[in-house]
This record gives sequence, structure tokens and C-alpha cells, in this order.
Amino acid sequence: MVVGEGGRYGGDHIDARDATFNGPFVAKGDFHQHAAAAPTAVDALPARVAGFTGRAGELGRLLDALEPSSDRGEATPPVLVAALSGLGGIGKTALAGEAAHRACGRGWFPGGVLFLDLHGYDDEPVSGEQALAALLRALGVEPKDIPVGMDQRAPLYRSRLAERGRERGAVLILADNASSPDQVLPLLPGDVRHRLLVTSRDKLPQLGARLLALDELTSGEAYELLDRAVRIADPADSRVEDEAGAAAELAAHCGHLPLALQIAAALLVLDSGKPVAELATELSEFRNRLDHLGDGKRSVRAAFDLSYRRLPREQARLLRLLALAPGPEVSNEVAAALVGPGAPPLRELEALARAHLVERGGRRGWWRLHDLVRVFGAGVVEGDAGLREEGAAARQRVLGFYSRWALAADNRLRWLPGRAEPERFADRGEALAWLDGERAGLVVAASWAREERFADTAVRLAACLGEYLHWRRHFDDWIIVGRAALEAPHGAGGRLSEAIAQNNLGIALRETGRVEEAVEAHNRARDLHQAAGDRHGETAAWSNLGLTLREAGRVEEAIDALARARRLFQAAKDRHGEATTWSNLGLTLREAGRVEEAIEALAHARRLFQAAKDRHGEAMTWNSLGRALRDAGLMEEAIEAHGRAPEILCEFEDWYRAGDAFHNLAFAHEHAHRPAEARVTYLRAADAYTRADAPAEAAQSRTRAEALE
Repeated sequence: MVVGEGGRYGGDHIDARDATFNGPFVAKGDFHQHAAAAPTAVDALPARVAGFTGRAGELGRLLDALEPSSDRGEATPPVLVAALSGLGGIGKTALAGEAAHRACGRGWFPGGVLFLDLHGYDDEPVSGEQALAALLRALGVEPKDIPVGMDQRAPLYRSRLAERGRERGAVLILADNASSPDQVLPLLPGDVRHRLLVTSRDKLPQLGARLLALDELTSGEAYELLDRAVRIADPADSRVEDEAGAAAELAAHCGHLPLALQIAAALLVLDSGKPVAELATELSEFRNRLDHLGDGKRSVRAAFDLSYRRLPREQARLLRLLALAPGPEVSNEVAAALVGPGAPPLRELEALARAHLVERGGRRGWWRLHDLVRVFGAGVVEGDAGLREEGAAARQRVLGFYSRWALAADNRLRWLPGRAEPERFADRGEALAWLDGERAGLVVAASWAREERFADTAVRLAACLGEYLHWRRHFDDWIIVGRAALEAPHGAGGRLSEAIAQNNLGIALRETGRVEEAVEAHNRARDLHQAAGDRHGETAAWSNLGLTLREAGRVEEAIDALARARRLFQAAKDRHGEATTWSNLGLTLREAGRVEEAIEALAHARRLFQAAKDRHGEAMTWNSLGRALRDAGLMEEAIEAHGRAPEILCEFEDWYRAGDAFHNLAFAHEHAHRPAEARVTYLRAADAYTRADAPAEAAQSRTRAEALE
């Protein structure tokens, strides 16, 4: 019988489900030379896993738990039980076996090793009573002398263990593949010299054990496992080393899961001419990945299915729905939206976490699935029409939740004093924190616009994300969201939604330097707003077109577009829009060398922003005004203007623009022959750029500071 996860162990062992005892088990070490008169199986530790690699930290902690009490000193109490838990295929049995071999090699268990597979996730798991019977047989008790019932077997087991301890020394009991504490608690040794090592897919806190949970391998460990596995079959096989990049991709598609990596290595061994890159490509398809991760004897899907089939109905449903969630992590609120009305399913989430089917995310109240568990769950849904409908309804609920909250956050970000207070978010920081936390999921959910069922809601969601993505400078995400909205079927949301999407896409393209594409997008946005009769949207499109034309070097065209936008905002009595356009026009006039006009335009924009109580717009205009004053040779006035901007921008946590403002202020100080002030301010610019995740700009500011030392 094959023992252990994925069939990695072979050899003699105790099977608690055997009906009869067929003679002595053969030892793997030298313990059999002390064999008792009755047949025993106390030397049944399976062979080491060939090519075991990595896990140095976990192995050290496990050996620390197994170390004999006499080697610890009196201050450290003995650890009777160590429980190793993790996802199916994570390598629990392999690590437990390696630790057992090393412990035996150090002479810690002269009394021998008892090994049994509890088959915890099979249809008929081994009961504690059955396990005791198997261990008693292994300790030399004749089958006819094994009493009936737990109450009689447990004392006899402890008595035999104690006797073995006195005669030979400490014994290690390795109970593999447990699924419940009831299977393990009867196996606890009474003698503190002995150790019980348990592996399980579930955390078993009821055991009072030293708990060690396994995560997936690191990228380096995964690479080493692949390389070592193919070289065991053929020492001259250097494919993994020769294709290191493809090997890293292959390991990532395997989720750094040991079982998946071993299967991938076996597939390479079976086809010695297959490039690593070819196998990596085969595994790159999300939906079909698990189809490839099987070699006839082992299967990642089968390993996960054992755990899935044991789940209660509500936990199984939650696992399926989590596999459909947008983003790599799921908040409690999104989990609640997935399952339907009511509070977050915290009890079910905790249960799935104990079973290692769900992992705790990087933040409290957040959860994540291993990549391959996500593939498994999505596959379960895909294979059943009823589950597909259940999943689609869950995704619709998530979209609705995201749309409501993103709209509220967008309203808060656009809010100005004097207007009605937005709902849900008390202040700007709270709105940004929520958007930052959910950003990955929001972008994926907005991309569902390409699916007809979700198109209308997803397009509305995409429109709500523009201000935030611009503010945080997540331009790549903004392009993804914009393109998805434009590719929605049947013109979801109508011309107006398409116009908004084109306008937002244009801004994102401009910010990433793709100005010609941006010009095209803004022209389309303008035409669509005109066709929809949306004068305000048309005006905004003219303004954005003007900025983009300036970036494209078409300055005179830009001035014409911005002047037109300014007149339209004036006619609509939109003072805030007019202020923005005056500011953009001032920047463009400066670019054209019309510095006096630029100063006048920027000063007017500043006054309009002040009247609208838009301190952020005012700060940006102060910064632009400082540059125009500097061009005019008015250095003291420029320093004063630049000095007004950065502190306000820091209040708004607009770190990139604060970095720009500090850098411009430092430049002005430098040209006014104030090197000390310039150096300090360049360093403040570098700090702001660093907080904005703009390393190139930060490095430039530091270089300027260093030149002034």
C-alpha cells in the first residue's frame, strides 16, 4: 500500500485497517537487532523522499520539538506532540519523514519508530480505536490479546510504550494524514520520553501540540526541487538550469506546491526532449492547469478533492465562491457579498483556514486562496450548470457592492467644502484607505465589463475609479479598466458611458507617454459627448484634449482647445471647471513662451480655486505659477509661490505632486544661490517621491542634493 501524500512514501508501515497481522515488519534502520520475542513493527519508518529539498527553517523547528527532554535542560518543558499541518500536496509527510530520519540518525529514538497512515480524508478514515489496535500489534501484542474498546486498548498501549521506553528508550510515533483530533488523542503517550508527530490538512489545536503550519515553497526552493528531481532521473539533464526563466514560470504555475512541482518534474522526466518552456506554456492556461498536473499516479486535483468532499455544505459553497472572487485577496465584506445577504461568513472562513483551504491574507480580515485551490474551485463551478448560475449571481452581488462603495468613495474624493457631505466615508483618508485595500479586486471586477451579464454595472464601476486611479497614479490599472469599459458588449451604458471611458483612457494614456493614442481617445470622447448632448462632458473633453496636445508638442492647437474649454465653462458658470482650465491654459502659455500671459492666467486660476475652497487645486496652481515666475526672472516671487504648494499637497498625501513642488522649490533656491536651502529641499522632494513609489524621480532629487554638498 502506498503511504503519504501523493504516494511519495513506500515500504513497510502499519495500516490500521488491515484485518490481520501477517508477521513482523522489516526495520529500515538497525533497530531490528534488538527484536522482541513477539513480532513487532517499531522500526517501520518509510524511506526518505528522494530529492527532498528546502524547508530548512521548518525542519529546524520540527526537530526542536522532537528533541529529547534530557537535551533541553530543566527550564524547557518537553513537547509530547508536534502537529504539522498544511494544504494537500504541501509536503507534510515528506517533511515529517525527513525530520524523523534525522532524529533517529541523532540517536534520539532508540526504542524505534511507529508509523501509521490514518487515511483521514478517505471515505473511511481510521478511528482512534482502530489505530490503537494497529499500534498494539506493532508493539508485539498478539491479535487475540488486544482488548475490545477504547477504554481497554488505550491503557494497554501506554503500558506497552512505557515498557518499551524502559527497555530500549524513547519511541517516536508518526501518525500521518489525520483529519480529526479524535483519531489522534488516544495515541498520546503517557511517558514524557516518547514523541507523537502528527500530519494533517487541518490545524488540530485540540491536541495541545506544538503546531507548525506549512506554506508553499519559496521560489528558490521550488527551482531547486525541479532541478534535483530531473537530475535524479538523469544527472546530465540540465534543462531546468539551462531554462532558469522558464523554470521560474513553471514553478509559479505550480503555485510552488511540492506535489505539483514533483508532477511537473515527472512530466519532464517522461519526455526527455520536452523544453521546460513548453511545459510552462501548457500550464499557463488557468482553466486547464489541473488537467496537466497529474502523472497517472498522482494528481493535484485528486489531492484537493479529498479535502473538498469532506467539507460541510456551507463551507464547500463558500470555497467555490471564493474561487470566483476578483483579486488575489478577499475582504470580509467581499466574502459577505459573495455568499449573499447577512454578516460576513466568519465561522466558515475560520473553518476553511483550519483546513488550509483558505489562508489569512496580509491584513486582518482578509483571506486568500492558493492559486491552485482557486483553479480547483473554479473548475468545480464550471463543471455544473447549477453551480455556474450560483457563481454568476455571486459575482453580480460583488459588482453591486463594489459599485455602491466605489461611487461613495469617488464622491468623497471629489467633495469640496460647502457641498453636501457624501455618505459612507467620513473623510478623504477613509475613502482612499478603502480604495487602496480593494484596488486589485476593483480592477478585476471592472474588467468583467466584457461579459454581457455584468457589462452595465462594471462600466459604471469603471467610471467611478478614474479619480482614484489618477490620484494614486495607477495608470496601468486605469488603462485596463478603460479598455474593458470600451469593449463592453452592445455599448453597455450608452454613448455617455463610452464617452467617459474614452476620456479616462485618454488621461491614462497621456500619463504613460502614449500621447498620440491619448489625442485620439479625447477626440472620440468629445464627439461622443456632443452626440449625447452632454455639454459639460464635451467641455471637459476639450480641456483634456488641450493638455494632451500640449504633451504632444502641438502647443498652438492646445491653446485653442483650452481657450474653447474655458469659454464653455464660463458660459455654464462652472467656476471650478473654469479654474482648472485657466490653470492648464497657463501651463500651456508658458510652454509657448508667453510668460506674462501665463502668469496672469495662473493667478486668475489660483483666485478661482480659492473661491471654490479647493485647496488641492490651489496648491497645484501655486506650483505652476512659481515656474512661470521663475521663467520671468522673478526668483523671490517664484520661491514664495513654490513654497505655498508642497505643504498643502502633503496634507492631501499627494506625494508625487508634493515631490514635484519640493523639487521646483529647491531648483528656485539653487538659482537664487541658496545651496543649503536647496539641498534640504531636494532631500524632502526625494522623500516625497519615495512615498509616491517614484524611484527614478527620487534618485534625481538626491543626485541634485549630493551635488550641493
